[in-house]
Amino acid sequence: MIWLTWRQFRTQALIGLGALLLLAGYLVVLGLDIHHAQQDTLAHCSARADCTGPLAAFADRYGLRTDLLGYLLLVAPAVFGVFCGAPLVAREFEAGTHRLVWNQSITRRRWLAAKLGVVGGSCTLATALAALLLGWAAGPVTAVRGARFEPVAFASHGLVPAAYAAFASVLGATLGLYLRRTVPAMAATLAVFTVVQLVVPAVVRPHYRAPERTAVQLTAPIVANLSKIGTYGDIGGLRVPGGPWVIDTSAILDESGAPVGHSDWFQDCMDHSSLADLPGCLADHRIHVEITQQPADRYWTFQLVESALFALLAAALAALAVRRLRTRAD
Repeated sequence: MIWLTWRQFRTQALIGLGALLLLAGYLVVLGLDIHHAQQDTLAHCSARADCTGPLAAFADRYGLRTDLLGYLLLVAPAVFGVFCGAPLVAREFEAGTHRLVWNQSITRRRWLAAKLGVVGGSCTLATALAALLLGWAAGPVTAVRGARFEPVAFASHGLVPAAYAAFASVLGATLGLYLRRTVPAMAATLAVFTVVQLVVPAVVRPHYRAPERTAVQLTAPIVANLSKIGTYGDIGGLRVPGGPWVIDTSAILDESGAPVGHSDWFQDCMDHSSLADLPGCLADHRIHVEITQQPADRYWTFQLVESALFALLAAALAALAVRRLRTRAD
């Protein structure tokens, strides 16, 4: 059964293996370059009191490439689900070859288990290897940015890419079993996987653990460069130490907790302070932003929880596939 599955999917397997080897080779070369540049940057910074500039330049130098690789790994599970998982069973029903296999000594469960094990396991293993190499190669850049909770970085590093690949492969096979047509199964797999990948980060992920609420003081230098209140570690131009996931932010508040725009002193600062003195005047009133965040030290907890979630979804889909096999006579 394993040999038969290999024969059926050897074309996809060889293409995937070639792509994985090319990607792995590029990641090794890029990773060595990044780690060497990091050592040079740290050596250059050893005699400096402030290394913010050189580190920012280092991150900008490699940021685009690591981001593109992150997007590539983000879509890889969908590709596996569409082109490997969906045809896995649907093509058998279209060609009628499933009847030949079922009339042998091989049970339906064993037939399905072999297919999911060989194809789904290979996709999961390939994704895990690519994620491991990307995490090593881009690690120094991610550390400087301090934004591991950023959606693409979270979904392309650590444990979750492998869980996504397992889920996508089983999803494709299950939809193929129900629809029994390859092209509709491929389209349905892509649609369902895309919806899940949009809903989980936005709706489910923030609630793996109860968030914490804290306040970030806005000092005069920060106020002078106040251009945005970000969502993944940036608060009013300030990189929050440790790179937590900032889920929500309040308006800018004064020391009494009232919005700055509604305070009498704010208008006084605006009317009587020069442009150079305005940041200091605002900071004198202890203006701050209250934030709701997931601390940075919860990163691996969130990785484990999300990986377990997608593993459970994959197991539930596999159970549905087995049930479908038992209830359909042909």
